[in-house]
Amino acid sequence: MSEVRLAAEPRTEFGKGAARRTRRAGKIPAVLYGHGIDPLHVALPALEFARVMREQGSNAVLSLDLEGRPRLALTKTVTVHPIRRYIEHVDLLIVQRGERVVVDVHIALTGNAAPGTLVTQELVTLQVEADALAIPEEIEVSVQDAKEGTRVLAGEVTLPDGVELRTDPEHLVVNVVAPSAADLGAMGEEDTASAGATSGSAAQPV
Repeated sequence: MSEVRLAAEPRTEFGKGAARRTRRAGKIPAVLYGHGIDPLHVALPALEFARVMREQGSNAVLSLDLEGRPRLALTKTVTVHPIRRYIEHVDLLIVQRGERVVVDVHIALTGNAAPGTLVTQELVTLQVEADALAIPEEIEVSVQDAKEGTRVLAGEVTLPDGVELRTDPEHLVVNVVAPSAADLGAMGEEDTASAGATSGSAAQPV
């Protein structure tokens, strides 16, 4: 995951009213903290930041230009309006090159399990430790041709070089089972002849 350059502006007004004015100006209120500094209140360009989220996901690393001083920051928390779906606020964690951080990375299932089975995904993310500039965008887990009874534990998932597992290695990630009568009815005759459907069950410095 590469770092993305964004311009950031200091904020001197706080509160809900100030946050609304910031958003009306096309910017997102954000707080930058970490490494023992006092929190810095900044505003990020809304369209550019939203594009970064779409392209790089929730663990995006930003190179912020803040009054001529570069700051490297990891996206920690993104608060989205529950109805209108615009970004309300962002928390950013200051990081340094070569620093390792702990983050949650999305699990992507690939392949098709054996016909007549149902794949249940018990975990949708894995917590891992990685270099701040080498965080994987997602971690793939293959269920290709997996038979009924197949279980994949967190400790059995293959991770990229330099990435270490922090989730309990005994935690169940994927379970391949025989579908119940209710599942068969919901899936339909055509679906039951193929692989089963998949169902699903913040960053900090090290």
